[in-house]
Amino acid sequence: MSGKQKPDPRLNPWRDDLAAAHLRGEVDAPKFVDGTLKQMTAPVAALRRSPADGAMQDSQLLYGELFAIYEEKNGWAWGQAAGDDYVGYVPAEAFDAPQPVSHKLAALRSFVYRTADIKSRPLMALSFGAALPVLGMENGFAELATGGFIYAPHIVALDTYEADAVSVARRFIGAPYLWGGREAAGLDCSALVQLALMACGQACPRDSDMQEAVLGQAVSTPDYGDIVFWKGHVGFIAGDNLLLHANAHHMAVAEEPFDAACARIEAAGGGDVTAIKRL
Repeated sequence: MSGKQKPDPRLNPWRDDLAAAHLRGEVDAPKFVDGTLKQMTAPVAALRRSPADGAMQDSQLLYGELFAIYEEKNGWAWGQAAGDDYVGYVPAEAFDAPQPVSHKLAALRSFVYRTADIKSRPLMALSFGAALPVLGMENGFAELATGGFIYAPHIVALDTYEADAVSVARRFIGAPYLWGGREAAGLDCSALVQLALMACGQACPRDSDMQEAVLGQAVSTPDYGDIVFWKGHVGFIAGDNLLLHANAHHMAVAEEPFDAACARIEAAGGGDVTAIKRL
């Protein structure tokens, strides 16, 4: 590999001892394996940097999302998320065999009940964007192939897309800030942008530096819907001099004056805006 740039390990499943078969010839590894596609059946699971409960959470997988597993060892699955290609370690118990998904959750949060009755005991709570294998409808509920019933007005067909990413992101105002989070119960700045854009049918990578590299065209003057980047941070222009972002100052998704946010980020050592992108 001398003189050859190695692929980003966040997006390419390779380690010194193991790599995905499709990376043969691109990376050096003593062993190359084909992945086994599995599906999340836990409501949410942390995707960690190493196989330990206390390891850094880089992202999360949501219910119904697919994950290609290249190694399963000591209760951990190492692999790659099908939705955004992110690589990491997830508890192996979070997965099962894939089921065809037909719908997704459009509400910020919704319960899966044991029966088609709001008074029945909830099995779990799911977050916005969860992929759902719906078998059919009963009494205003959608029955899931993986078990349980979810309130039908909270879901939409998988090919139903939102028209305005800022409006989607605004639904998360007040949601707690969580490093590596991708759910309504806690999310970070790049996850807010990713979830909002994906709800509008726009592919979007996971981290802010990846987003800055591939999303939209650079502009000099911000307008509604533009995406603003700093080193390690990102948010939406939500109106005249308004920034909408998940941030560690408010420890929540918040909307605030753009110029005030810029001044605060610079004073805290975050530097100037590095790019304004328009889709």
